[in-house]
Amino acid sequence: MSDDTQNDHTHHSHPSQPDIEDQPYEYYQVMAEAVGELLIKKGVFSASELRKTLESIDARSPADGARVVARAWIDPAYKERLLADANKAAAELGIDAGAIPIRVVENTDHVHNVICCTLCSCYPRLLLGLPPDWYKARAFRSRVVREPRAVLHEFGTSIPDDVEVRVHDSTADLRYMVLPRRPSGTGGLNETELAAIVTRDCMIGTALPDASQSAS
Repeated sequence: MSDDTQNDHTHHSHPSQPDIEDQPYEYYQVMAEAVGELLIKKGVFSASELRKTLESIDARSPADGARVVARAWIDPAYKERLLADANKAAAELGIDAGAIPIRVVENTDHVHNVICCTLCSCYPRLLLGLPPDWYKARAFRSRVVREPRAVLHEFGTSIPDDVEVRVHDSTADLRYMVLPRRPSGTGGLNETELAAIVTRDCMIGTALPDASQSAS
């Protein structure tokens, strides 16, 4: 991948999409609500415990994932552990990535990775926070698997023709996160400064880290 790959969101912003949660509940959403109410009624957990768990999930942000990426950039041994078992590697940094396995896919000179969920909105929320509206929109979910380069271009991210674009479909049983390439010119940045240039979209694969965003 060339160092001059463009990633300009100013002129190529992706159109906002409606949140699927704004739509009427579908069958499985109704079932999820019913199961939750039943578990509370049977005393498996309380409504307060459920609320606190949901609040904890909602409070997560991409900063946790960015910390993981920054550590992988500066520590090759940690990167190997991350690629082997992302949940355990996150725990090394005090980050609870949950019980659902997360597979980290690494961008290289020859491969650029993008994640999606073609069925709904499966997403590594405990590492990246809440998914953006466009991630849940049918327009993104259906198109990125068919024409990923065109979709990336709409985000302002152009991938050279000699770089393969791989799309990974997250499921209820397996989530994905992208390990972006470390930008050139960041050799003098410490781990905290590196984490600051890793955005949510970089870890979805729709953007590239921008070294110019680091604090001077």
